[in-house]
Amino acid sequence: MSGKAAFSPSKPRRRSSDPEYDTQAAYRAALSALVTAKGRPFAVAGRVPMDPTNLTLFFRSQSGISHSLDFPIDVDVDMPPALDVLIASCMPHPSASGYAENETLFYPPSLPLTATLELANHPILEAVRNTLFPALPVGHYLTAVRDKLEIWPKGNGITAQSRPLDNRVATVLVTLPVKFRGGSLVVRSHDGMEEKFYGRGGKGNDLEWAAFLSESDYEIQPVRSGCRMTIAYAVQVKSFGPAGIQPDPLINPSDQFLDLLSPVLNMSRGRRIAFYLTGEYGVNPGEVLAESLVPNLKGGDSILYHALKLYKLAPELRWTAGGYIWAVDQTVEFVNEAAESPTASVARQPLSVLSGARLPPIRGPFSSASEPGEDEADDLRHRVVKSGAVPINDTDIVIVSDIVTFPGIVAKERVPFVSALGEIEKLVVNVLMVVYVP
Repeated sequence: MSGKAAFSPSKPRRRSSDPEYDTQAAYRAALSALVTAKGRPFAVAGRVPMDPTNLTLFFRSQSGISHSLDFPIDVDVDMPPALDVLIASCMPHPSASGYAENETLFYPPSLPLTATLELANHPILEAVRNTLFPALPVGHYLTAVRDKLEIWPKGNGITAQSRPLDNRVATVLVTLPVKFRGGSLVVRSHDGMEEKFYGRGGKGNDLEWAAFLSESDYEIQPVRSGCRMTIAYAVQVKSFGPAGIQPDPLINPSDQFLDLLSPVLNMSRGRRIAFYLTGEYGVNPGEVLAESLVPNLKGGDSILYHALKLYKLAPELRWTAGGYIWAVDQTVEFVNEAAESPTASVARQPLSVLSGARLPPIRGPFSSASEPGEDEADDLRHRVVKSGAVPINDTDIVIVSDIVTFPGIVAKERVPFVSALGEIEKLVVNVLMVVYVP
């Protein structure tokens, strides 16, 4: 018998039968589902603080007679005659769920319909923006257009609503104060995720609403009693500038402004002219292109840009400083090179130069917080040229702002940079709106 003790390792248990492992796996799966839902919200719901007695629906029947429908309504207790007329004026949804006790209905869009509910008086669109469109750029806004009125009677068939083909980005459903039970709203995203909202059936002193992305499908589960009525709104993206996610501006230049611009353009045919921007935008030209300002243009800058677009011209924004100009696809980012002077021992490092301060003359020095000496200005000019900027005099650009407004108001942003002497200075650049007039 050997001196070694016999060792027989126990047979490991299978993970699938390990309760602790199963618990951890379920926990990880639950966390994954939660993080996924948090990262990609596609639906949201809330309530409108409004007394239902203040809501009235006005519509016109097929016979051309106008009617009004007051709320709240309990069809099991008292069926308003106007509701009978409204239902008779509706059309059925195409149903794919087979036989049902009652068809779901929608009010024909060709007939007049309005309600005393004004969506703009309630923060619904702001809640939709914060939840479903948190990355919507500055200068873009959500607007709502009434889409259709739908009626879901007791025993309705389940009809999945097809995704609309218009330019909406989301849909808002407002549930009118009609008492019902059942009729849950089910929303499905394009990747198969599902949200379910249970209606309260017109109880309380507020109205329920739900919003979901336009890429989602929705349906109403069968109503067990009463009747569910909803008004759908199409949510669209608008902007104050003709560029961005959906270039559909909210403003138009006045006829007076166009009359002032027209002779300038006529007398500038065959030239490339430029206007200085006058607004303050707080961006870093060392990190972004000047063109990125287009959706954020404001004041006279925005009006001028819109007007040039109306004349079928193609304005572009470009950075400029000290008589130099950068290409439309260039940022104002350059490095600090060690100068030949013994005092200029600063190592090479990146710089960011932003827009701003008083208007520098075309042939004058760069504008800075402290007036640079001749050597410092030469070093700065050398680095600007190295960054890709070219003298405006070497281009065919004519800055029309200089002709009558010098030194007019221009965009102002002051940013620090390291000079050749190792000191902190503040260099400025401006923004030009350049356009070629054929």
